[in-house]
Amino acid sequence: MSKTDKFDIAHEAFMKLHAARRTGERRGRLLRGNRHAETMFLRNVWWPLYNNFDQLHPEYEIIDWRGRPYYGDFAFLGGQLRLLIEIKGFGAHVHEMDRQGYSKELNRELYLQTLGYRVASFAYDDVERRPELCRNLLDSLLQRYRASEQPVSWDQLAENEIIRLAMKTSRPFSPKQAAIHMQMNYRTVLRIVRSLCGKGWLRPVITGEGKRIRYYELIPGKRGEQW
Repeated sequence: MSKTDKFDIAHEAFMKLHAARRTGERRGRLLRGNRHAETMFLRNVWWPLYNNFDQLHPEYEIIDWRGRPYYGDFAFLGGQLRLLIEIKGFGAHVHEMDRQGYSKELNRELYLQTLGYRVASFAYDDVERRPELCRNLLDSLLQRYRASEQPVSWDQLAENEIIRLAMKTSRPFSPKQAAIHMQMNYRTVLRIVRSLCGKGWLRPVITGEGKRIRYYELIPGKRGEQW
Protein backbone atom coordinates (compact mmCIF):
# COMPACT_ATOMS: atom_id res chain seq x y z
CA MET A 1 0.00 0.00 0.00
CA SER A 2 1.40 3.40 -0.97
CA LYS A 3 1.88 6.29 1.45
CA THR A 4 -0.93 8.16 -0.33
CA ASP A 5 -3.33 5.25 0.11
CA LYS A 6 -2.44 4.96 3.82
CA PHE A 7 -3.10 8.65 4.32
CA ASP A 8 -6.42 8.56 2.45
CA ILE A 9 -7.67 5.61 4.49
CA ALA A 10 -6.55 7.11 7.81
CA HIS A 11 -7.96 10.52 6.91
CA GLU A 12 -11.35 9.11 5.97
CA ALA A 13 -11.53 7.17 9.24
CA PHE A 14 -10.45 10.28 11.18
CA MET A 15 -13.23 12.40 9.69
CA LYS A 16 -15.88 9.70 10.14
CA LEU A 17 -14.90 9.25 13.79
CA HIS A 18 -15.32 12.94 14.61
CA ALA A 19 -18.47 13.30 12.50
CA ALA A 20 -20.05 10.41 14.41
CA ARG A 21 -19.33 12.17 17.71
CA ARG A 22 -21.11 15.37 16.70
CA THR A 23 -24.64 16.50 16.00
CA GLY A 24 -26.37 19.58 14.64
CA GLU A 25 -24.31 22.60 13.70
CA ARG A 26 -21.10 21.18 15.16
CA ARG A 27 -21.36 18.25 12.76
CA GLY A 28 -22.36 20.48 9.86
CA ARG A 29 -19.44 22.79 10.55
CA LEU A 30 -17.06 19.84 10.48
CA LEU A 31 -18.35 18.56 7.16
CA ARG A 32 -18.39 22.05 5.60
CA GLY A 33 -15.25 23.48 7.14
CA ASN A 34 -12.65 20.75 6.74
CA ARG A 35 -11.85 21.29 3.09
CA HIS A 36 -8.86 21.67 0.78
CA ALA A 37 -6.50 23.72 2.99
CA GLU A 38 -7.13 21.59 6.08
CA THR A 39 -6.69 18.32 4.18
CA MET A 40 -3.50 19.62 2.58
CA PHE A 41 -2.12 20.50 6.04
CA LEU A 42 -2.78 16.98 7.27
CA ARG A 43 -1.31 15.43 4.12
CA ASN A 44 1.78 17.65 3.81
CA VAL A 45 2.61 18.50 7.41
CA TRP A 46 0.94 16.42 10.12
CA TRP A 47 0.89 12.93 8.60
CA PRO A 48 4.57 12.87 7.49
CA LEU A 49 5.56 13.79 11.05
CA TYR A 50 3.37 11.49 13.13
CA ASN A 51 1.60 8.95 10.87
CA ASN A 52 -1.53 9.23 12.99
CA PHE A 53 -4.16 11.76 14.06
CA ASP A 54 -4.10 10.91 17.76
CA GLN A 55 -5.34 13.72 20.04
CA LEU A 56 -6.05 15.91 16.99
CA HIS A 57 -9.53 17.43 16.67
CA PRO A 58 -10.80 19.05 13.44
CA GLU A 59 -13.02 22.16 13.47
CA TYR A 60 -12.62 22.52 17.23
CA GLU A 61 -15.27 24.68 18.87
CA ILE A 62 -14.54 27.30 21.53
CA ILE A 63 -16.95 29.95 22.84
CA ASP A 64 -15.32 33.37 22.53
CA TRP A 65 -15.59 36.38 24.87
CA ARG A 66 -18.79 37.50 23.12
CA GLY A 67 -20.46 34.15 23.75
CA ARG A 68 -20.18 33.20 20.09
CA PRO A 69 -18.77 29.90 18.80
CA TYR A 70 -15.34 30.00 17.20
CA TYR A 71 -13.99 27.04 15.25
CA GLY A 72 -10.26 26.48 15.00
CA ASP A 73 -9.08 24.43 12.03
CA PHE A 74 -7.54 21.89 14.40
CA ALA A 75 -6.87 21.47 18.11
CA PHE A 76 -4.16 19.22 19.46
CA LEU A 77 -4.96 18.28 23.05
CA GLY A 78 -2.01 16.35 24.41
CA GLY A 79 -0.90 16.33 28.02
CA GLN A 80 -0.14 19.84 29.21
CA LEU A 81 -0.49 21.34 25.74
CA ARG A 82 -3.65 22.78 24.26
CA LEU A 83 -2.66 23.89 20.77
CA LEU A 84 -4.94 25.47 18.19
CA ILE A 85 -3.75 25.20 14.60
CA GLU A 86 -4.89 27.60 11.88
CA ILE A 87 -4.15 27.52 8.15
CA LYS A 88 -4.48 31.07 6.84
CA GLY A 89 -4.71 32.14 3.24
CA PHE A 90 -3.40 35.58 2.29
CA GLY A 91 -6.68 36.63 0.68
CA ALA A 92 -9.15 35.91 3.45
CA HIS A 93 -6.88 36.78 6.37
CA VAL A 94 -4.91 39.75 4.97
CA HIS A 95 -5.88 41.11 1.56
CA GLU A 96 -9.66 41.05 2.07
CA MET A 97 -9.69 41.88 5.79
CA ASP A 98 -10.80 45.32 6.98
CA ARG A 99 -9.67 47.07 10.16
CA GLN A 100 -12.56 45.74 12.23
CA GLY A 101 -11.90 42.18 11.10
CA TYR A 102 -8.20 42.60 11.80
CA SER A 103 -8.94 43.78 15.36
CA LYS A 104 -11.28 40.83 15.97
CA GLU A 105 -8.63 38.43 14.70
CA LEU A 106 -6.02 39.73 17.15
CA ASN A 107 -8.48 39.95 20.04
CA ARG A 108 -9.58 36.37 19.45
CA GLU A 109 -6.02 35.02 19.46
CA LEU A 110 -5.24 36.91 22.65
CA TYR A 111 -8.44 35.65 24.28
CA LEU A 112 -7.58 32.07 23.35
CA GLN A 113 -4.27 32.47 25.14
CA THR A 114 -6.06 33.65 28.27
CA LEU A 115 -7.93 30.31 28.17
CA GLY A 116 -4.62 28.46 28.14
CA TYR A 117 -4.39 27.70 24.43
CA ARG A 118 -1.35 28.23 22.26
CA VAL A 119 -2.07 29.28 18.70
CA ALA A 120 0.03 28.13 15.74
CA SER A 121 -0.86 29.80 12.45
CA PHE A 122 0.49 28.49 9.14
CA ALA A 123 0.38 30.34 5.82
CA TYR A 124 -1.48 28.44 3.13
CA ASP A 125 1.41 29.07 0.72
CA ASP A 126 3.93 27.50 3.11
CA VAL A 127 1.74 24.44 3.69
CA GLU A 128 1.52 24.01 -0.08
CA ARG A 129 5.04 24.96 -1.20
CA ARG A 130 7.30 24.65 1.86
CA PRO A 131 5.78 21.92 4.02
CA GLU A 132 9.20 20.88 5.33
CA LEU A 133 9.51 24.27 7.05
CA CYS A 134 6.05 23.84 8.60
CA ARG A 135 6.95 20.35 9.77
CA ASN A 136 10.18 21.49 11.42
CA LEU A 137 8.53 24.41 13.21
CA LEU A 138 5.54 22.37 14.38
CA ASP A 139 7.63 19.46 15.61
CA SER A 140 10.02 21.80 17.45
CA LEU A 141 7.03 23.29 19.26
CA LEU A 142 5.45 19.94 20.16
CA GLN A 143 8.75 18.47 21.35
CA ARG A 144 8.68 20.91 24.25
CA TYR A 145 5.52 19.29 25.56
CA ARG A 146 5.49 15.71 24.36
CA ALA A 147 7.42 13.06 26.23
CA SER A 148 9.92 11.26 24.04
CA GLU A 149 8.94 7.75 23.04
CA GLN A 150 12.56 6.66 23.41
CA PRO A 151 14.88 7.15 26.38
CA VAL A 152 16.85 10.38 26.06
CA SER A 153 20.23 10.99 27.68
CA TRP A 154 21.09 14.17 29.54
CA ASP A 155 23.65 14.98 26.83
CA GLN A 156 20.93 14.79 24.16
CA LEU A 157 18.67 17.09 26.15
CA ALA A 158 21.55 19.50 26.70
CA GLU A 159 22.44 19.43 22.99
CA ASN A 160 18.85 20.29 22.08
CA GLU A 161 18.76 23.18 24.53
CA ILE A 162 22.10 24.59 23.31
CA ILE A 163 20.85 24.46 19.71
CA ARG A 164 17.64 26.24 20.75
CA LEU A 165 19.73 28.87 22.55
CA ALA A 166 21.82 29.40 19.40
CA MET A 167 18.66 29.77 17.30
CA LYS A 168 17.04 32.10 19.80
CA THR A 169 20.00 34.47 20.21
CA SER A 170 20.79 34.57 16.45
CA ARG A 171 24.35 35.59 17.30
CA PRO A 172 27.53 33.97 18.64
CA PHE A 173 27.30 32.77 22.23
CA SER A 174 29.88 31.66 24.77
CA PRO A 175 29.87 28.35 26.66
CA LYS A 176 29.71 30.43 29.83
CA GLN A 177 26.46 32.03 28.67
CA ALA A 178 25.05 28.59 27.86
CA ALA A 179 26.14 27.23 31.25
CA ILE A 180 24.37 30.09 33.07
CA HIS A 181 21.26 29.66 30.90
CA MET A 182 21.11 25.91 31.56
CA GLN A 183 22.40 26.07 35.15
CA MET A 184 25.03 23.46 34.32
CA ASN A 185 28.72 23.04 34.98
CA TYR A 186 30.85 25.10 32.59
CA ARG A 187 33.20 22.27 31.63
CA THR A 188 30.25 19.97 30.90
CA VAL A 189 28.66 22.56 28.64
CA LEU A 190 31.98 23.22 26.88
CA ARG A 191 32.34 19.49 26.18
CA ILE A 192 28.82 19.35 24.69
CA VAL A 193 29.42 22.48 22.60
CA ARG A 194 32.58 20.93 21.15
CA SER A 195 30.63 17.73 20.46
CA LEU A 196 28.06 19.75 18.50
CA CYS A 197 30.90 21.26 16.49
CA GLY A 198 32.05 17.75 15.62
CA LYS A 199 28.51 16.84 14.57
CA GLY A 200 28.29 19.82 12.23
CA TRP A 201 25.80 21.91 14.18
CA LEU A 202 28.06 24.60 15.62
CA ARG A 203 31.36 26.19 14.67
CA PRO A 204 33.85 28.30 16.62
CA VAL A 205 33.96 32.03 15.95
CA ILE A 206 37.55 33.09 15.28
CA THR A 207 38.38 36.55 16.65
CA GLY A 208 41.66 38.42 16.84
CA GLU A 209 44.62 36.10 16.39
CA GLY A 210 42.42 33.07 17.09
CA LYS A 211 44.57 31.85 19.96
CA ARG A 212 41.57 31.35 22.22
CA ILE A 213 38.06 30.50 21.13
CA ARG A 214 35.48 32.33 23.21
CA TYR A 215 32.34 32.12 21.09
CA TYR A 216 30.42 29.65 18.94
CA GLU A 217 27.61 30.02 16.43
CA LEU A 218 25.07 27.92 14.57
CA ILE A 219 26.28 26.84 11.14
CA PRO A 220 24.29 28.59 8.37
CA GLY A 221 21.66 26.31 6.91
CA LYS A 222 20.99 24.51 10.19
CA ARG A 223 18.37 26.98 11.42
CA GLY A 224 15.52 25.31 9.55
CA GLU A 225 16.56 21.73 10.27
CA GLN A 226 15.09 19.37 12.83
CA TRP A 227 17.40 17.98 15.53
